[in-house]
Amino acid sequence: MLIKYLKYLGSVSFMLILTWILSCSGRTGKHSNGSEELKKMIEEEAPVRLMTLIEPEENAEFKLNNPIKVVIGEAPNGRMPDSAAIYFDGKLVTTLKAAPWEFAIYPSLTGQTGRKSLKVTAFKEGKLRNSITRFMIILSDIAPKKYGYKIVHTYPHDRDAFTQGLFYDNGVLFEGTGQEAGSSIREVELETGNIRRQLNLESSLFGEGITLYGDRIYQVTWENKVGFVYEKSTFNLIKKLYYATQGWGLTTVNDHIVMSDGSSVLYFFDPEMFTVISRLEVYDNEKKVDQLNELEYINGEIWANIWQTDLIARIDPVSGKVNSYIDLKGILPDKEKKPETDVLNGIAYDAQGNRIFVTGKKWPKLYEIKITE
Repeated sequence: MLIKYLKYLGSVSFMLILTWILSCSGRTGKHSNGSEELKKMIEEEAPVRLMTLIEPEENAEFKLNNPIKVVIGEAPNGRMPDSAAIYFDGKLVTTLKAAPWEFAIYPSLTGQTGRKSLKVTAFKEGKLRNSITRFMIILSDIAPKKYGYKIVHTYPHDRDAFTQGLFYDNGVLFEGTGQEAGSSIREVELETGNIRRQLNLESSLFGEGITLYGDRIYQVTWENKVGFVYEKSTFNLIKKLYYATQGWGLTTVNDHIVMSDGSSVLYFFDPEMFTVISRLEVYDNEKKVDQLNELEYINGEIWANIWQTDLIARIDPVSGKVNSYIDLKGILPDKEKKPETDVLNGIAYDAQGNRIFVTGKKWPKLYEIKITE
């Protein structure tokens, strides 16, 4: 309907222009000035193709920190613009005004992995004539290392706990559990697995990741798009949080809360307003790394469980590239598994003791591990 309306307006405008010219010229064909003026007016308003984009191709792949070459060619009619503005990832990087119509986007501007946009806009006589937009993939510039593990210590863990979030603070574990009518936040004694305190969520909510920011615990839910902030010492509710995507894992990186949603994207939130400050797409040297789940910030890296696998990805929080993978295959012996035993999920870090803890959904054990070559 909108298109038909716009076409109608266009035809009306054309008829008004034509009527004005005819009224000035008296009769059709008597005065050439009117026809030339009409032609000029139409040409000025119509989009004119002034270029082609030779490089890069759609969905071309580049390595992180490598330059991206942009090459502009003439249009099929042989025309070229007076100038061309080049935008990368939504930001203006340069304006070309003469041949050679080429530019290399510097590595300093390609410092994050993910799907990025390139837009080239052509101008003629100061007027925007046409734009071309393409997308490309920025992959990691390193092949991630693969690490194994060594079990240092084994602790008891509540087999009924569908672990969705985990962190360690001041000698105790804090755990967030999931499933409808089974979601909670808990304070757990590490050595015994005993639950010191527990706050249950409403039965309609599916609890997900938790993290500590200052003296407050943040917790998100899966598809409900609501989260909670509690006093760490009492579990008293301070406020609710709202967000636009699914909630999976949470961790704290400096002054930001970082959340996963099961995709390859990590969202960086302002802790007070819980608004998204930035987003990071996670890639290794071959592909995007999605199904990112429970998160933990350890020694300058974001560690992420990859859902339905035995892998933990160690992610650079600045660039988005995967530095390495840890393969925890076989950490829970088959004899400990039951039909309800679910996947690996849960990473906690004792910064003072430099200890790493891992567990899973409805696992009977929690493990302290060391990373091995």
